[in-house]
Amino acid sequence: MSTAVSEPLDNLQSLTTLTVLNASVALERGLAALKAGQTVFDLRHVLTVDSVAVSVMLAWQRAAQDAGVKLELKNLPPALQSLTKLYGVCSLLFPSSVALEPGAPAAPNPLHEEFAPVNAPETFFTKKTGLADDSASHHHH
Repeated sequence: MSTAVSEPLDNLQSLTTLTVLNASVALERGLAALKAGQTVFDLRHVLTVDSVAVSVMLAWQRAAQDAGVKLELKNLPPALQSLTKLYGVCSLLFPSSVALEPGAPAAPNPLHEEFAPVNAPETFFTKKTGLADDSASHHHH
């Protein structure tokens, strides 16, 4: 049957859930669709989602980038849209709408790194209050 070539287009339309229960199947299916040359994923039938859905969609995008193709995610149901907003990955999943460096939001916040050592403020605090002043300042080791 030569019609099999156009079959993959329905590959993701049959997805009705995208949760932790079927994430790996959905992921595989998406990757297979990409390999088959499908670059538009129609997700209108995906009604049940959880946070894993976002990871799966990001994985699809990464695979598409690696393959040098542009993946379009279309007809996302409201549940799926609100998840992408919640995780702030709209720009990663839909690069056309916002040109963001891939992976930029995931960079560790340098501010947090700076405040990791707690000992500095502590010594400053004890000196300032003068609690340990009498004994500490006169003993030089």
